[in-house]
Amino acid sequence: MDSTMKSYLNQFRASANSFLSQYEPLALLLAPLLALVLARTLQLVLQLVHEKGLKATLLGLLMNSIKLVPGVKGYIAAEKQKVVDKLQSGSKSKREGWRTQLPITGLGIEVIQEMKDDKKNDVVWQGKCSGTVYIGGSESGGHFSLINEACSMFSHTNPLHLDVFPSIVRFEAEVVAMTAALLGSQEKASGGEICGNMTSGGTESILLAVKSSRDYMKYKKGITRPEMIIPESAHSAYDKAAQYFNIKLWRVPVNKEFQADVRAIRRHINKNTVLIVGSAPGFPHGIIDPIEELGAVASGFGICLHVDLCLGGFVLPFACKLGYSIPPFDFSVKGVSSISVDVHKYGLAPKGTSVVLYRNHEIRKHQFVAVTEWSGGLYVSPTIAGSRPGGLIAGAWAAMMSLGQEGYLENTKAIMEVSKKIQIGMKEIPELFIIGRPDMTIVAFGSNVVDIFEVNDIMSTKGWHLNALQRPNSIHICVTLQHVPVVDDFLSDLKESVQTVKENPGPLSGGLAPIYGAAGKMPDRVMVQELLVDFMDGAC
Repeated sequence: MDSTMKSYLNQFRASANSFLSQYEPLALLLAPLLALVLARTLQLVLQLVHEKGLKATLLGLLMNSIKLVPGVKGYIAAEKQKVVDKLQSGSKSKREGWRTQLPITGLGIEVIQEMKDDKKNDVVWQGKCSGTVYIGGSESGGHFSLINEACSMFSHTNPLHLDVFPSIVRFEAEVVAMTAALLGSQEKASGGEICGNMTSGGTESILLAVKSSRDYMKYKKGITRPEMIIPESAHSAYDKAAQYFNIKLWRVPVNKEFQADVRAIRRHINKNTVLIVGSAPGFPHGIIDPIEELGAVASGFGICLHVDLCLGGFVLPFACKLGYSIPPFDFSVKGVSSISVDVHKYGLAPKGTSVVLYRNHEIRKHQFVAVTEWSGGLYVSPTIAGSRPGGLIAGAWAAMMSLGQEGYLENTKAIMEVSKKIQIGMKEIPELFIIGRPDMTIVAFGSNVVDIFEVNDIMSTKGWHLNALQRPNSIHICVTLQHVPVVDDFLSDLKESVQTVKENPGPLSGGLAPIYGAAGKMPDRVMVQELLVDFMDGAC
């Protein structure tokens, strides 16, 4: 048998050598290398198609090819700079005269007067901004004064030093516990282990939830190439988290009701999926995703589900008590593993206060960072920040304790009624349509008759600061207590602005409508991304 095999091998070697002898040695050397390069290129192209889709991949290749044409790249850069300059219009001139180093002699108490003088340059925001300031009344009294006093009383404190500032440690624990109680921790279905921490805002809360989910799923399932799936309406903080924590992000289109498309999300789940996401409500349109259905999917696949309640956390629980029809959204839903909720929005706490909550300690432990090999000693930190401002924690505690359930119920009733009044008023403007069916206090609207971004520019000239949206082109107002006394003014100005654009179509001089419109239609999203980065690079 061995001799037969040897004979076959000798014949094969002779045949192979005879066949290859007709080729140049250099060609034989380069052929495997070229084949390897070709295979690697094909692999990269297929990977791009898989991640971005065939259309986006072909478009990207086309745009990159066009940029190789002599002169085209320079022309695009010049045109891009024009857009950036327009976006930054006036900002560079405003920076002239700004200090670039410490004064030789300190200003002492006079610095307060300079700050007061500078503050006069801020725009009039009372009642005119979408979201932004959620507390009602004047900043010189009432609830503003209360939280300001609480913040200043504890401005020197830091919960990192547990043994030095036990008061702040208690305040944080109680803010977390009281927030959790609003979101189902007292329900039997929650499991009785809801826990969490305070953070600097919704973005940090989301970042921590994503990081914890990634590490928890690595621990539970051994996933080392993590992916997460979010609806198109989910907050951009998830894109940030994906970049920070090296997670593949799938952004799935919403359904016809502008909710998370549960079937589409299910189709994207694979062995590397660690997390899916729902919002209550979504920032763009104020619509609650089907959290129960998403919870069932998460439970079925044994993966995490994060619910973004940054906007709804201090409204929806009270809206339910007031009799509004609100679908399930909290830890009472099976499958919800974490929740983010901002206290500095409808919780009426000072800016820079949010809460991230987890169903149990097993998940939250993956949020922490512990260091044992540092010469500075043993170190453990619960959040992204090490040192944290105890004054803000104290301000959040003071806000919640001063208002109580009755205060939040009263506030929720007021803003929900204003939201409904705005929707009724918009339906009386035939050129406008409301996007979806808003569940809360965000009303998004567009138009098939006039350019909605031109309407936004006209509203800006009247002092209103609204949010421009895309997919579809629209704008929204996030109702706060500031809008309660001025809702009629808003509707009147909106009706007038629509009529102005209808009678005088065309961009307003100095307005941003052409830029918003062009950005929405621009097929090369990489170029739009570069525009935004260049704008930010010159603005801060």
